[in-house]
Amino acid sequence: MDRLRAVALALLLLAGLAIPAFAGAFEDAVAKLANDDYSDTADAVGALATSGNPLAYPIISALQDGRLSADPDTKKVYITDPDGKIIDAATGATVAGVPDSASAVRLNNRLRRTVETALGGLTLLSPDPAKRLQAAQSVFRSHDETMLPVVEGALAKEALKGIKTAFSEARAAILLYKSDASEVDKLEAVPVIKARGDQEALALLTGIPPDQPPAVASAIKGAISAIQSNLALWSSVQNAWYGLSLGSVLLLAAIGLAITFGVMGVINMAHGEMVMIGAYTTFVVQETIRTRYPGLFDVSLLIAVPLAFVVAGAIGVLIERSIIRFLYGRPLETLLATWGLSLVLQQAVRTAFGPTNREVGNPSWMSGAFEIGQITITYNRLWILCFTLAVFAILLAMLRYTSLGLEMRAVTQNRRMAASMGIRTSRVDALTFGLGSGIAGIAGVALSQIDNVSPNLGQSYIIDSFMVVVFGGVGNLWGTLVGAFTLGIANKFLEPVAGAVLGKIAILVLIILFIQKRPRGLFALKGRAVEA
Repeated sequence: MDRLRAVALALLLLAGLAIPAFAGAFEDAVAKLANDDYSDTADAVGALATSGNPLAYPIISALQDGRLSADPDTKKVYITDPDGKIIDAATGATVAGVPDSASAVRLNNRLRRTVETALGGLTLLSPDPAKRLQAAQSVFRSHDETMLPVVEGALAKEALKGIKTAFSEARAAILLYKSDASEVDKLEAVPVIKARGDQEALALLTGIPPDQPPAVASAIKGAISAIQSNLALWSSVQNAWYGLSLGSVLLLAAIGLAITFGVMGVINMAHGEMVMIGAYTTFVVQETIRTRYPGLFDVSLLIAVPLAFVVAGAIGVLIERSIIRFLYGRPLETLLATWGLSLVLQQAVRTAFGPTNREVGNPSWMSGAFEIGQITITYNRLWILCFTLAVFAILLAMLRYTSLGLEMRAVTQNRRMAASMGIRTSRVDALTFGLGSGIAGIAGVALSQIDNVSPNLGQSYIIDSFMVVVFGGVGNLWGTLVGAFTLGIANKFLEPVAGAVLGKIAILVLIILFIQKRPRGLFALKGRAVEA
């Protein structure tokens, strides 16, 4: 009986679309809600749902939420809004309050189902496209067969392509679960669900009862197989995107290290702390903007990028002039000195900013995500990828077309010959270390958008950065590019199989084996001093 009542209500909804409401029918339906009779309330809900009056949805929604009161003496019905405002249900006018003689309109289980069906039908026929789409997706998940007449009516009237597709999918879902649906209808419904091709479609098909006609069962099995293959392909694409995203982060963190390691031969264990300094520079910039110029928050990163480069670069030059220049040709002492320096910098940041994570927000243009097929791409990762490639291109242009770049390349290939040609190698070393540190600071700006800003931020990337540099070829930027994206993609494809920890171990073992065969990496530098 409950199902028949719901079907009848759905048919009434369709009829209400074609037949205009008689004068006073809406007011009579509202008055019925004050009779305190379940049958009258059910009739009133059906009449309201087919009335076409804009107050119908608020009234039925308030009834479902227990916010509908009725006065049996005056037959007046009142809606209590969530904000406390009282509205006359018949007129929509605001009133001072609910009379003392009024009481809440009661519901039982049967009425609750009737109310849910009415609300679903009203939402499917809503003038708001977003609400119609949401309602269609809800029906797709519930595949409630009592909604079939309403869905078919809405489908016939829908003009928007995307929402029409959603209605078709909802109808197909209902038919596949409807016990008395014809075999032809079910066979026509299977390709509709198959075309959707996502996890929800797969879950819906796998949940269909097994007692189906042979032809329908075979079609469902084929659709499940096709969706699984499609999802496996999209999963690989998603992993590739995650790999590119991770590779861009590794590239940004490793570019500066590749320059200093290649030109100066210095193993800088404090490189990660330059990344950390860039991230904290971003934090300081955003805090200043939040407190003094909140309207500039969306351009905070554009302000932070040059500041982080200058701050980290200046600290890098200071480190080279005060510590590194006395340790050239002594790699072990350089490694120990920079490692100790990294601990000093970490503790200095803890003292200045505290040991806890600091909040760095995303500007509006880096927030959110969009979908392509079955993969999700976040705007912050996409912007970081574009930013990394831009930094890489600018650095290549600087090395190729500026005098400093020419001197850096000369010192990298043959330091003694460059010095004999009049190049001040000590100046090149200082500027190179500053440049590498500045780029690390820029990397900190980007990493602040996807990672926690803490004193330990740089430690998470220093080992991976060295792996990228060694794998790609010391001092070769193109090798760093290929190495970063190769390791990033390989890591993301290994993680689902071996796990995060074992995946990193496997990558490390593979790099060790590779270096045994090619000690200079993928792209070895050429030059007399290098080849000697």
